[in-house]
Amino acid sequence: MNRKPIFVFIPIALFFALGGIVMLLWNWLIPIIFGLKTITYLQALGLFLLSRILLGSFGFGNKRPPFANPKFREKMMNMTEEERQQFREEWKSRCKR
Repeated sequence: MNRKPIFVFIPIALFFALGGIVMLLWNWLIPIIFGLKTITYLQALGLFLLSRILLGSFGFGNKRPPFANPKFREKMMNMTEEERQQFREEWKSRCKR
């Protein structure tokens, strides 16, 4: 049984479903709060797409913190005590800004 087509249709279906949710939430809240007009389904899809482009990453990419990276962890384990102290001081100065 070939399941590859399902993995293509699920993100597409989610995109269109989320467009409907954006439309419903906009039309429920925004006209009452800000006095703006209601939007259509296609406008909601465009608004959702624009917000993902400007604010989000579409869920792709590395979501792990840099400290979970195996290369970083190996580098930290192989540091001398002086290098570790210098690293700590550098991060302390960065965090104080």
